[in-house]
Amino acid sequence: MSMLLGVVAGLVLGLTGAGGSIFAVPLLVLGLGWSLADAVPVALLAVCAAAAFGTAVAWNVAYVRYRAAILMALAGACTAPLGLWAAPRLLAPFLSLLFAAVLVLVALRMLLQARRAPAEARIVRATVAGDGAEAGGPLCGLHAQTGRLMWTLPCAALIGGIGAVTGLLSGLLGVGGGFVIVPALRAATPLSMHSAIATSLLAIALTSAAAVMGALALGHALPWAAALPFVGGALLGMLGGRLLAPRIAGPALQGGFAVAMLAVGVVMIRRAVA
Repeated sequence: MSMLLGVVAGLVLGLTGAGGSIFAVPLLVLGLGWSLADAVPVALLAVCAAAAFGTAVAWNVAYVRYRAAILMALAGACTAPLGLWAAPRLLAPFLSLLFAAVLVLVALRMLLQARRAPAEARIVRATVAGDGAEAGGPLCGLHAQTGRLMWTLPCAALIGGIGAVTGLLSGLLGVGGGFVIVPALRAATPLSMHSAIATSLLAIALTSAAAVMGALALGHALPWAAALPFVGGALLGMLGGRLLAPRIAGPALQGGFAVAMLAVGVVMIRRAVA
């Protein structure tokens, strides 16, 4: 069951542009009956492995902005322990409601993107394959000759802030944070959708790894007998997403994922209230 749930999590992660990693925690909570606090480290481990796989695939075919990803990961590594520390100190129903609220917001954003930007809905994590059209972000420019980000203090502060928010959410809720990183990079920098997703994968892999190490340092015990099959399944799902994406990825599939996330969010809200 753990491996099967991991395959589903990997497929969702691979076949979405941003937000798929948030599906891992509900699968463990609803599928295996775990608490949110127990599910967070295992979900982070699976997200880390799947994001590392996606980074390796995207490295040679898209512009992975590794400096930006490393800066975000460093900032996230500082804030993830805060989320890990706060999670067990919050009431379980409140934490579940907070997670469900984030899940619903991500689902609504995915529905809007599928409707307003169908071309971007076809750019998924399993098959990032180009740089595409640039965005019009005002805070970070690109060098005309090299295509690299031009680092200024506001640009560095922005990217570091994105990483800090991502790390906090990773530690608190066990999410990768692509739903924060990708739209934030698109809004504030000229990076294309391809480049934003590829960069987010590296940042997520590094931040999730830091969060897992932080969890272990804080005394969280990982149930390896269930965690390793879940991680293996996530990698299989990511590979399956790479094979399936050219045929099925697009606004219809993203809309379907969004509806599924809304349904899971409603179930989690009902459980928390009950």
